[in-house]
Amino acid sequence: MDAIAPVRGSGTERTSYPRWLKAGFWVCVVIAVAVVLRRVVALAHPAQGTSPIAALDAVFASHAALTLAHILPAMAFVLLAPFVLSRRYGALWVKRLFYPLGAVVGVTAYAMSVYSVGGWVERSAVLFFNSLFLFSLARAYGLMRRGEAVETMRWTLRAVGILLGIATTRPVMGVFFATSRLTHLEPGQFFGIAFWIGFSINTIAVELWLRSQGGRTVFARVGMPAGS
Repeated sequence: MDAIAPVRGSGTERTSYPRWLKAGFWVCVVIAVAVVLRRVVALAHPAQGTSPIAALDAVFASHAALTLAHILPAMAFVLLAPFVLSRRYGALWVKRLFYPLGAVVGVTAYAMSVYSVGGWVERSAVLFFNSLFLFSLARAYGLMRRGEAVETMRWTLRAVGILLGIATTRPVMGVFFATSRLTHLEPGQFFGIAFWIGFSINTIAVELWLRSQGGRTVFARVGMPAGS
């Protein structure tokens, strides 16, 4: 995740994204990949018993093909994101694969929302943020086709930040699971709340940074051809 910003005098120098943004990005990537791998294992060997985890595994196992059609492209999308957001490694073939994968993730997310554990609260979060994700992704793709590199990167970062909100929901869910003995909340009651919190954190954090002085500086006068 590197970007180029102008410096005094002639030429440019490579300027990193802020540390907090990079740290959050990589933490979300690790969580997202771990969640996918865990779900793949759970589909092959679902948990047994009457625990909340076993109940969740049973829900996803009931539509295993759709789940795999969603989470495997999502993992590929997440693994390609560092290359797309990097000035050094954003090769054209990566971008040609990245945006269609994002479209598949978005479309299958709508289908997955039919089986929402958290009911309409979770479904409303998925519909809202998934629509925002697809809009950002489509906007980035269109700008890339027109050769507008700066705005392409800004909208791509928005899309990636939104999608990685699913990773941020996991520690939020962990808090709900850990406090369930006190709150007496079941997964069906707090999953939707966790989705709204997790996706909101990522979306707001990325947007505030893009609109900050630091965000404007990093993306200012980037001299990168759209297909580089």
